[in-house]
Amino acid sequence: MKMPNDNEIRPFRLDTPEDTIADLRRRIAATRWPTRELVTDRSQGVQLATIQELARYWMTDYDWRTCETKLNSLPQYTTNIDGVEIHFIHVRSQHESALPLIMTHGWPGSVVELLGAVGPLTDPTAHGGTPEDAFHLVLPSLPGYGFSGEPTEPGWNSARMAQAWAKLMDRLGYARYVAQGGDVGAAVTDAMGRQAPDGLLGIHVNLIAGAIGIKDKLPAKTEQERAALDALNLFAKDGFGYFLEQSTRPQTIGYSLLDSPVGLAAWMLDHDTDSYYKISRAFLDNESAGGLTRDSILDNITLYWLTGTGASSARWYWEQGRFQAAAQAAGQAPPPVTVPVGFTTFPGEIWPAPRSWAEAVYPGIAYFNEADRGGHFAAWEEPELFSAEVRAAFQPLRTP
Repeated sequence: MKMPNDNEIRPFRLDTPEDTIADLRRRIAATRWPTRELVTDRSQGVQLATIQELARYWMTDYDWRTCETKLNSLPQYTTNIDGVEIHFIHVRSQHESALPLIMTHGWPGSVVELLGAVGPLTDPTAHGGTPEDAFHLVLPSLPGYGFSGEPTEPGWNSARMAQAWAKLMDRLGYARYVAQGGDVGAAVTDAMGRQAPDGLLGIHVNLIAGAIGIKDKLPAKTEQERAALDALNLFAKDGFGYFLEQSTRPQTIGYSLLDSPVGLAAWMLDHDTDSYYKISRAFLDNESAGGLTRDSILDNITLYWLTGTGASSARWYWEQGRFQAAAQAAGQAPPPVTVPVGFTTFPGEIWPAPRSWAEAVYPGIAYFNEADRGGHFAAWEEPELFSAEVRAAFQPLRTP
């Protein structure tokens, strides 16, 4: 009998029971609705017209099987790392000289938000690039998210996830690789850069994940810096609801997230102003912001529903908050990042970081660029532009 911590990599295929999908539709139809908000913007939360149209489309027009087929067309696997079953997509490029890249999603995202970048990154010659731009791509589902297993003990903060990713890349036989992430994925990728495991050549992130905790130390002299600080303060004052709940009481909100599909959808939509209005327009006006289409938005929400990961995914915020508070109380500064760092700031990000902020967190930053479009879900919204940024950031690291 094999021990649960074996190194075996097992193929994974998704096959959702039809009665599970029927139950989802039944629950949507049985939703009890609040009255309409008393304002004309999102300041009271997700607007009734938006969520009702999402629910209507979800119940009558949306087809999960399309997403299931898309996922099953990609090579998917699971392996046990540190007692948790980790799901990941692993697409090797046809170009053997490709650079291995592990890319990490965030919350309220999943591997779904990264699917648009798979082609441009692994097959660049079909997307305006050259064979020298190719990556072998590893897309893991975070522990407690999607098709990965749930941690059964506390302690799964970003640092522990980063260690798991290093084990995963080693298990896949990659002696040299790079890492990328946004949102929670940015925190995990940042931790990888600070741990500097053998073989990690460099990292690229598109969010300063811990900016709230160091906002008083970030430059605020120029107009751009002050605008970034204003955005950060606004988020901390007026957009922080989900963050505060998940970092203090993830179990409490979890009951609603696993019992009500519409409750789950509303909670996931209420993340940041830019993406909220883009998603709202997708449903009310059928106006997509790049890859943020009605169907792909529901692919991501449905994945959370079918896997029942509303509570377990929220627990990362609790884990990370306590980890950071303990380190701060002990006077422990995080170790420096010792590998090259690339950073791209997208204009619709919650707080679009100027170069000075990136340099404050990553002294000697190797690559920095301000994109002209895209937001918090950059890989989802603008997969071609995002992929070009990843290529540019890691290009100098390709030669041994």
